[in-house]
Amino acid sequence: MIKLLNVSKTYQPDIKALNQVTLHIKPGEFVSIVGQSGTGKTTVIKALIGEERVSSGKVIIGGWDVTRIKPGDVPFLRRQIGVIFQDFKLLPKKNLEENIAFALQVCGQAPKKIKTIVPHVMKIVGLEDKMRRYPNEVSGGEQQRAAIARALVHRPKILLADEPTGNLDSLNTKDIIDLLLKINKFGTTVVLVTHNREVVNRLKRRVITLDRGCLISDQECGKYIL
Repeated sequence: MIKLLNVSKTYQPDIKALNQVTLHIKPGEFVSIVGQSGTGKTTVIKALIGEERVSSGKVIIGGWDVTRIKPGDVPFLRRQIGVIFQDFKLLPKKNLEENIAFALQVCGQAPKKIKTIVPHVMKIVGLEDKMRRYPNEVSGGEQQRAAIARALVHRPKILLADEPTGNLDSLNTKDIIDLLLKINKFGTTVVLVTHNREVVNRLKRRVITLDRGCLISDQECGKYIL
């Protein structure tokens, strides 16, 4: 499903964000990528979605060689990959339903299909009763749920979550992680990037640890070791 083969990424003048990283994430896995700030976690996410070109090595997702992908093919790749971030990136002048629908509209999806998909994904994340609310009218946890719903509209095979609980309190953090586990049970591969030790240790799932751009640990049922 996801392969990084001897991947390195160097930023000018001579900053190594990733250094000869090799890993394989199988379909349906729930994997945490952990490490201190500046260890290359977010660079991995950017490499997977084609936002950053790696300096050397290969990045492969399914049948895509992302290191050689043409710019025109990047949008098609990203429809197979849902991405959520620490900042929710919701449009403040659109309600939650409109925010989620917008992700389909920009891809030219038919209005009839949008009316079917949006209520479905909002029900998955538990927001079916808040469709008409605006981002400033709901909690941070609910905004993140809306962002997750938006990431699910294309039924992605992979969900990348880059510090999705970074702006949330402990209660909302638990709710979001439980939601990611629920999505994983549907068969979606989930890659969670986080520095939250408590979250990682509670999951008891595979943990990949990066330090100074190097992969230093890969545990099948791991803990946050740094």
